[in-house]
Amino acid sequence: MRRTLMGAALVSAAVLLAAVWSNESADAAQDDALMAVKQQFVGHYELVSFVSFPATGGEVDNNYVGRIMYDENDQMSAQGMPKDLPERAAQTTELVRGGFAYWGPVTWDISQNKVTHHVEGSPTRGSWVGEDNVRYYEFTPEGLLKLSIRDENGRTTGTLTWRRIED
Repeated sequence: MRRTLMGAALVSAAVLLAAVWSNESADAAQDDALMAVKQQFVGHYELVSFVSFPATGGEVDNNYVGRIMYDENDQMSAQGMPKDLPERAAQTTELVRGGFAYWGPVTWDISQNKVTHHVEGSPTRGSWVGEDNVRYYEFTPEGLLKLSIRDENGRTTGTLTWRRIED
């Protein structure tokens, strides 16, 4: 009986060690995958298109220009505005609003292809400060970065497509 208990204890210990090793290997693989995604994001991008998808159907080209940047320290900043903003501003002495500008740290959930911009500052959208701008990312075979916005039901309401600016 003592031998049976000792054998069972050894088998349990071996199973426990294998599980720990397996978890450590899985954690290391997940860390490597996260680092690869972060590295893929690092750089400066120009806005190619900003398309909205109304609940009623169809799509709307918002006709925007902009830039977004991700750095090696998990920080980002983004700016965008309607292409016609300078012309509209030239036609009045009043302040003309439009666009977005914000910055802050970034986190990733690679299992969901989700990047979260934790907004620390925004001169154009003060209500965004302290909020999270969640985007679902995709890198296309053409090298574009697509960041999609989803509503609380998971429906894509907009997609910003970015092209890396080469050094």
